[in-house]
Amino acid sequence: MDYVIIVAGGKGLRMGTDIPKQFLPIGGKPVLMRTIERFREYSKDLQIILVLPKAQQEYWKELCQQYSFPLPQQGGDRGGSYLLVDGGETRFHSVQHGLALIPDDAEGVVGVHDGVRPFPSLEVIRHCYETAREKKAVIPVVPVVETLRHITEGTKARGDYRLVQTPQCFDIQLLKSANRQPYNDGFTDDASVVEVFGFDITLVEGNRENIKITTPFDLKIAEALLK
Repeated sequence: MDYVIIVAGGKGLRMGTDIPKQFLPIGGKPVLMRTIERFREYSKDLQIILVLPKAQQEYWKELCQQYSFPLPQQGGDRGGSYLLVDGGETRFHSVQHGLALIPDDAEGVVGVHDGVRPFPSLEVIRHCYETAREKKAVIPVVPVVETLRHITEGTKARGDYRLVQTPQCFDIQLLKSANRQPYNDGFTDDASVVEVFGFDITLVEGNRENIKITTPFDLKIAEALLK
């Protein structure tokens, strides 16, 4: 069985709003709902695990009722809806909480995805999961189109860099083992956790529309993409 852990712990500070960014509407529906729907569109058999701060969960359930969106399942239930688990102190700890809902003997692929990225293409999702069955650790990336400049070392060759997206997909047992490491500040994403564990990451092509919505400008782009 395959899984996706959708991590949504934003506070909306860069949005200048009291409403966490994952709950803001685009095209008349909260960002996080669109993200969940995209993965359900990819596969109805995919087990979705939503990681939310405990303080935001009641508001999320209210939104689900308001928008006639499925309510999460609690505890160890499995099925056609999705599971809900408390967020942690950092992304690393939040993913640990999500992984804890996956049986220790599970086989397959687990993706980790940002809740505020509602536009991964179905082809990119599929490519990440299928490549991870062989390569075991896969992340989608896109080329850097702007010129890069280091604040002390000057201009950098943009061809040497890639922008990292999600879903980042891994063999379940590999990610579970890697996430048993002690936390350190170098864990900027799940790929970095696996790399510190000693495993190489395979890069696949992402899609540029797969933006991370963090600012009011991003919301305008998202509205345009929906149209």
